[in-house]
Amino acid sequence: MPYSQLAGRTAVVTGAASGMGAATARLLAASGARVALLARRADRIESLAEAITSTGGQAVAVRVDVTDQASITAAANRVHAGFGRADLVVNAAGVMLPNPIDAGRADEWQRMIDTNLSGALRVIAAFTADLIEAAADGGTSDLLNISSIGAHVTFPNYAVYSATKAALTHLSASLRTEFGPRDVRVTNIEPGLTDTELGDHIDNPTLGHGGQLGEFFKAIGPLSADEIADVVAYAASRPRHVNLRQIIVLPTRQA
Repeated sequence: MPYSQLAGRTAVVTGAASGMGAATARLLAASGARVALLARRADRIESLAEAITSTGGQAVAVRVDVTDQASITAAANRVHAGFGRADLVVNAAGVMLPNPIDAGRADEWQRMIDTNLSGALRVIAAFTADLIEAAADGGTSDLLNISSIGAHVTFPNYAVYSATKAALTHLSASLRTEFGPRDVRVTNIEPGLTDTELGDHIDNPTLGHGGQLGEFFKAIGPLSADEIADVVAYAASRPRHVNLRQIIVLPTRQA
């Protein structure tokens, strides 16, 4: 469902090429927000921008690699040139690469740290001034980070992924001490099992859709990306003085 309270706001959504990021971008645009779609896969976000504008929404596709500072800086400049100051930032870019720790997959560890934690930090730094200025001018200003239930609940083979999400959850809590007094809301959202493309990146057949993850899906039944997007939009649409600081959203069988 659209949230009319979001009309006229300017949103930046990372990871907008698929999954929760794409679903969030669609819902924010349907609610009347101007949406900057940030992701690596230019063809995906360009198609999404066309779909949004064809139905009367406002969207711009901005190719970005959140692991690269120069790419983030260029993306922020393009957002500002096209839409001006952002007042709603959604960190939805992420990667999930489970493997036993004794597999020694340092390549995967670094990729998850660079994307899930350092990437989020780079995006936050790029738009902090926007969020503070928007709040100082009396507007509603939101930073929403998509973490994971893995920040609290341990799963075998997910140690590094969960560590990056625990760090993001703690980062969100700490940022409230800096942003809250300046009327910028910080919301941390921790989804449980959700049907997105994250599982497609798993290269260990015993842990992907044909193994452990597939068994989770059968036993629990996942949430959809649209359901997570609805939580994001709901949190951002609350009155300016209301901060839904921590939201854990799980399939009923996982709860």
